[in-house]
Amino acid sequence: MRSIHYLSEIKNESTQGMDGELITWIFLVGGILLMLLEALIPGGVTFILGFSGLGVGILRYLGFLEDPFTATFTWLFSSMALTILIRPFIKKYFPGETSFKFADEDYEAMDQIVDVVEPINEFDNNGRIRYQGISWQARSMEGKIPVGTKVRIKYRENTTWIVEPVDSLDPQKTQLKDKNRN
Repeated sequence: MRSIHYLSEIKNESTQGMDGELITWIFLVGGILLMLLEALIPGGVTFILGFSGLGVGILRYLGFLEDPFTATFTWLFSSMALTILIRPFIKKYFPGETSFKFADEDYEAMDQIVDVVEPINEFDNNGRIRYQGISWQARSMEGKIPVGTKVRIKYRENTTWIVEPVDSLDPQKTQLKDKNRN
């Protein structure tokens, strides 16, 4: 019995310093601000927190929730319940913007035409090409390729691009592939 009396004294001491009307206004204004903040932070959660705060503020104004602790717990639990129950519907009917980009860099690099910046041969990885503005290790599929030659990327082994010289007799094939990429 003594511990219950002690807890009620602590509760009375902590709420004496704050006016009940001020707490009501904090819930009302805080709820509205959170709902407006949804425009800057989309996702539905801030709107739900604000809606719960506004609801608790109205309940306090009407006199249903006089105790600040009860009001706070009501706000916490109603926010949690609304988030769990309503957020799936919000995400279903108001989906966010999504985009898809194939993330396989090797696939995107295949058949790209690049410049040789250091001589390439088929035996080691000492040759270099310039792809997307960066110098990369390269090896030819067969034979030597001098500096300044245009090569086509075929595939990649670890960090080394495997290339072949561009067939200078077939420029239409190169132009057609470049058009298809865009």
